[in-house]
Amino acid sequence: MSAEPIIYGLIFIAVLVLVEGLYLVAFGKSISLNSRVNRRLEMLDKGARREQVLEQLRKEMQQHMKSRSIPLYSLLAERAQKAAIAFTPRQLIMIMFALAIFAFVGLSVGTETDTPVRIALSAVIGIGGVYFWVNSKATKRIALIEEQLPDAVELMVRSLRVGHPFVSAIQIVAKEVPDPLATEMGIIADEAAYGRDVAEALVEMAERLDMQDLRFLSVAVGIQQQSGGNLAEILEGLAKVIRSRFRLFRRVKAITAEAKWSGKFLSAFPLVCLAVIQITAPNYYDDVLDHPYFIPACFFVGITLTLNLIVMRWLTNIKV
Repeated sequence: MSAEPIIYGLIFIAVLVLVEGLYLVAFGKSISLNSRVNRRLEMLDKGARREQVLEQLRKEMQQHMKSRSIPLYSLLAERAQKAAIAFTPRQLIMIMFALAIFAFVGLSVGTETDTPVRIALSAVIGIGGVYFWVNSKATKRIALIEEQLPDAVELMVRSLRVGHPFVSAIQIVAKEVPDPLATEMGIIADEAAYGRDVAEALVEMAERLDMQDLRFLSVAVGIQQQSGGNLAEILEGLAKVIRSRFRLFRRVKAITAEAKWSGKFLSAFPLVCLAVIQITAPNYYDDVLDHPYFIPACFFVGITLTLNLIVMRWLTNIKV
């Protein structure tokens, strides 16, 4: 029995654990999305000045899109920006190389794969591991913000009705709700304190995170600033719309879950079978390896499996 596929999987998992551990060691537990600690408030409690905290957080949230011209990094920049990864682009690239070296050492010790194959697999594991980690961070962070936004808007409504100005309502949200939305709103409150227009800051936040609900919020605030009106009533209606859209999105997600998992299962099943065959009978394909149609057939299977995932994702990607 060949244990090489298992070793590949263990090395990939080790790469993910290493990059997450480096992230938490470098920036503290409060940067984790599982933490209930508001990172911005923790930085202020440690003695950092308000302008220093604002500058650091803004740098972290904007640095990735400014580095899209770096080769290879352009594929990662958008997701890293949505995830607000505190690592700089240069640090992420260095981590990719370091993890690739770690994977090469692990493959050299645990497998007997040819050196060119080990080099190629190490590069795939190092780059792919970082991309998978960043993508999962971005997906989880955006989902949390979407879930927190209706409650945050309703908290703004209650604050406005008791007489607080809108900037103070945003500051209350930044203190009361957990991260990641708390830190985002805290940045807007700090920018407003230093003279920036609140509607402009909300528009930038909505575009950076690419969230339709935040665009609704920024448009509502901008219209109220220009034409006047009862902002509390406007935001109350907006909170109901956002909550209804969120429920509808969850319903659509539940309805399309079967089709999505069918596509994933149909694409993964041949690969899982291949791995099981290689483990239980390593010499199973020896008789056909030299056949002229073997490599073209492998490419054909890989292309069709990829097309299956793309088509199923396209069919179930329903905009709400």
